[in-house]
Amino acid sequence: MDIQVILHVVIIGIICVAIGYFLGGVNCAILVSKLIYHDDIRNHGSKNAGMTNILRTYGKAAALLTLAGDILKTVIAIYIARLLMGEPGAYIAGLGSVLGHIYPVYFNFKGGKGVAAVAATVLCTSPLCFLILFAVFAIIVIGYKYVSLGSVMCMFLYPVLINRLNGGKVDIITTVCTFLIAAIVIFKHKDNIKRLMQGKENKISLFSKKR
Repeated sequence: MDIQVILHVVIIGIICVAIGYFLGGVNCAILVSKLIYHDDIRNHGSKNAGMTNILRTYGKAAALLTLAGDILKTVIAIYIARLLMGEPGAYIAGLGSVLGHIYPVYFNFKGGKGVAAVAATVLCTSPLCFLILFAVFAIIVIGYKYVSLGSVMCMFLYPVLINRLNGGKVDIITTVCTFLIAAIVIFKHKDNIKRLMQGKENKISLFSKKR
């Protein structure tokens, strides 16, 4: 491959990951807690700036608003990146969005755990994979009431499913991005995994009321 072509691909790739990162860094959990409740979600519960902690702290309406915002920002990033670089760009932007959600430059690099950003990435890039992972997630959460367990199990399955659903013919960019996304999200759940092993992880209540 010509050096100029490689350089062009690298530059476009960097642009795609930057778009994902800076849009992904708009943490909706923090914004919802600050703009609506004049509070900071990072001062409550698990201290995590994510939908689950929002649900436990403020209730379903706030959680749904947070989820919608986190999904929308990733969808926008992926749409722009797909125009620039096609499907590989979509995965690169998805990775950037996950990184931005977890380590947002706007909020002192303290964000959520990236699950909503991953969900949006999977939905945009492989709807069938999304349906399978959502079914696994729903079964675990409904059966065991552990959101963290459902999230971690889905991340273990994610790269494998993408590979299998494409008949084992996945380009290197997609492979690297899916494995990195899974590894980063699992790493961010390390404390949850430890609590699960100790039997101390908090269960989610699907009927929790707003504070």
